Amino acid sequence: MTQRRAAGTARGDVLARIRAAVAGEPAALPPADPPAYRMRGEMSAVELTDLLADRLAHYRARVRCVPPEMLATEVADALAAREAERAVVPPGLDLPLPESVDVTVDDGLTAGELDAFDAVITRAAVAIAETGTIILDGSAGQGRRAISLVPDYHLCIVERGQVVQLVPEALARLADTARRPLTWISGPSATSDIELERVEGVHGPRTLEVILVSGPAS
Repeated sequence: MTQRRAAGTARGDVLARIRAAVAGEPAALPPADPPAYRMRGEMSAVELTDLLADRLAHYRARVRCVPPEMLATEVADALAAREAERAVVPPGLDLPLPESVDVTVDDGLTAGELDAFDAVITRAAVAIAETGTIILDGSAGQGRRAISLVPDYHLCIVERGQVVQLVPEALARLADTARRPLTWISGPSATSDIELERVEGVHGPRTLEVILVSGPAS
């Protein structure tokens, strides 16, 4: 009953404001109390990583959880499993990459040139556990939006210290780069038609693979 009354009151408030606006009169309604949003999470670092991994898997992303000393090996294994021979990376990606992969640093490659790569490898700015979202802000190691959207396979490295629980926490971390074009990624690119047939890879990579590093962010 409480929810019904609240919904009815909200509807009545909106209609009253519309009538007042149409009549050219100020709406005689008290300002609504601001909603009490959660601003900080309470999960431990391990719980955050586990929740993020669960959300990513739910979105059909591939997830690997590794300790820091195994990162280079895990990256090589992921690329080998994908049979990736050519990869594009953003400037400033501080990561040992396998010699078996031909690696090109992006210097403004065209969409057609980016489409010829088997993989793109980036880091991230922050990840949100509750929504399973990874955010790239264009900093070193992340690059411009195009390189993470055009290649069909995106391998993204996320450090445990970059994982937060809630969206407001992520926004606080992005305060210094909020004016840049941000890329918010929740699983592989996917959409569906009117018959609910799922199609992947339309607006971005068909395959997203995330390596969650158990140590603190470097």
